[in-house]
This record gives sequence, structure tokens and C-alpha cells, in this order.
Amino acid sequence: MASKEEMSENIVSSEKCEAEGCDTQNNGSGEKTDVKQEDKPIESTDNEKLATTDKPVSDPGGDEKESAQTENCDSVSSETVTFKVIYNKQKYDLTFPMDKTVLDLKSHIQSLTGVPSAMQKIMFKGLAKDQSTLRDLKVTKGAKVMVVGSTMNDVLQVTNTPTAKELQEEEKAATSKEPLSTLKQHKKVLDKYGKPDDALPGVKNSKEPLPHFPLTGMYNKAGGKVRLTFKLELDQLWLGTKERTEKLPMNSIKAVVSEPLVDNEDYHMLALQLGPTEASRYWIYWVPAQYVDAIKDTILGKWQLF
Repeated sequence: MASKEEMSENIVSSEKCEAEGCDTQNNGSGEKTDVKQEDKPIESTDNEKLATTDKPVSDPGGDEKESAQTENCDSVSSETVTFKVIYNKQKYDLTFPMDKTVLDLKSHIQSLTGVPSAMQKIMFKGLAKDQSTLRDLKVTKGAKVMVVGSTMNDVLQVTNTPTAKELQEEEKAATSKEPLSTLKQHKKVLDKYGKPDDALPGVKNSKEPLPHFPLTGMYNKAGGKVRLTFKLELDQLWLGTKERTEKLPMNSIKAVVSEPLVDNEDYHMLALQLGPTEASRYWIYWVPAQYVDAIKDTILGKWQLF
């Protein structure tokens, strides 16, 4: 049995231990021993365990990022829009990728309509540029896209195809420098129909810009009245006769040739070459001389639209 002195020492030791923050444990002999908290094993908290045991999470990058970006691009490029293409009063329902260009669209329209892509004008809120995409143009579902242009058959039907004999005479004239208006094929036309009553005044040795109104008072080889209207905003020449008006893209006209009329130098005879050979030339008589250079410059692209 512990003596009073031992009991007193235990009480003092216990009070001291409590003051220093230690626990008391039974030592198995019925006596309590003092154990300081700093000597006890410290258990890790949940957050500490996570910090020490969890592996670092790898940041998706490199090939994974590139793969994700590629998939995203593919989804964008595969986006399509359904709209209507209208050409010559005919309608075509078309589904086309949003990121394809107008030039790509022209190639597809050529397979539908037969109009060469180089002779097409795409109209959507104005004239669409070849390099623009459908997304750039903001083409939406159900939108209407207009196509302006002529097939080669339409263009060539406008012309009065010369005979082989007439072509030989023109070649002969080019070699001998004989005036075109004195060749049999042209002289016959000029003599038969004479000067039109409504011919615009002509001015020799003068150069003037195109007027703001159509050029009239001229006729073709068949004696049919001809009207020339220049639609610069559409890059087109409208060739009008009594029967029809043919809308010709400027770049479909391969050449423009002209020559003053003998004894009437205030006027020219002028030809629009609508195909690859001279057989496709469309002749116009009594063109006022002062406008000839402007006609050539406009058709052949030596002008700028501001």
C-alpha cells in the first residue's frame, strides 16, 4: 500500500502532467504513468492523407488536346445548311457544308444547271465573292440563293453563226487590211438596213465614258434592234433584242473587236466574241465612236467598281 508521501507525489505529478498536456495511462501495475502528447503517435487527418497518398492528376495535354481540337474542327466543318438555289425560274433544294466556299458551291451548281462555274454569279444579299464561305455569308436554313448566268448553248444561240465563206472573207480582210464594212457579208447588211433612225449621235476621234443609260439605236446582222445595258454591280452585259435579253457575264466575252464604218467614221461596227473562235462573234452596227473604247475597257476588265 502506497505511503502518504507516494500518494502526494502522484497527485503532484498528475497535476503537473495535466498542466503540460499529457495523458495518463495505466502501467499494468495499477499505477498510472504520465505520457506527454508529443510522445504519442500522431494520426494523419483525412486531408493530409489525401495530400500524401493521392497521385498527382495529369493535365490532359499534348496529343490529347490536339485530338480534342481535331474532333471539334471536324464537327464544325461537317456542319451543313439546307437552302434553295434558284436559277432561271427553277428551284433546287440543296444541303451544303457551311465552311465550303462560294467557288465550291459554283462547281456543284454547274452539275445541276449546266452553267459553267466561271460564268455564274451567286447573289445572296448582294454579289457573293468566290472566297467567302456560306458561314461568312450567314446563309441560314430555308434561305434563297440566286444564280445568274448562261449556259454555253444559250450564249451561242444569241449569235448568228457565219458561214464558212464569211469566215474566209474575214480572214482575207484581216490579211489584206481591207475594211470590214466593205466585206460582202457586212456591206450587204449595211446597204439593206442603212443608218437607224434612232441612232445616238456619234463623235469621231473622241473618247467618252459609258452613259448612265443603255446604248440603243444599233442593229445586228439580221437587222434586229440591239440594246446594250452595262450592269457593273453584277459584272454583266445585258444584250437585248426584241425577242429576248441575254445576261452575259463580262468574263464570258473573250474579245471585242471594232472598226469605223467607211464614209461614216462617227460610228463603228463592233463584235462581241462569245466563244473560243471567231464563229461566235456577235456583230453590232452603228455603235457611236466615242463609246467604243469605254465598251472595250468595261468588258475586258479595265475598270474598277467603287
